[in-house]
Amino acid sequence: MLNLYDGALDVPKILKEWYEEEVQSNYGAYIPFVGTVRSEGGIDGLSFDIYEPILKSWFASWQKRAKEKGAVIKMAHSFGDVMLHESSYIAAVFSPKRRVALEFIDEFVEDFKASAPIWKYDLIDGQRIYAKERSTAIKGSGILGEK
Repeated sequence: MLNLYDGALDVPKILKEWYEEEVQSNYGAYIPFVGTVRSEGGIDGLSFDIYEPILKSWFASWQKRAKEKGAVIKMAHSFGDVMLHESSYIAAVFSPKRRVALEFIDEFVEDFKASAPIWKYDLIDGQRIYAKERSTAIKGSGILGEK
């Protein structure tokens, strides 16, 4: 399950929905990861652009990997503006065994940072400025991936 939201994520609501969707699935582990916009470099928040076709394909490959391990992966991400101390990213793994969930969430979050087609901008004094120095080039993206 991949959900995209305009603006900040409602963390308690999303986590509760995911839990309720899977509570009867007999999983022994539910490991969520919540990414929050932190104060750094004088920003007021972050803004995100997403290229949905590639993101959906990337996420589908992770769903397949999860299924092979008997697990389920879910993700929510913001597009548009997200202010300081609000959440822009949530991921969660449900699996029969805790070790699978712990390892899988770590691999997923790291690959997300390296491969997801999401572009980040700093919000400073009402301006949207590409956060090039904190961005990771996406493999195979050609000139879009150059720094």
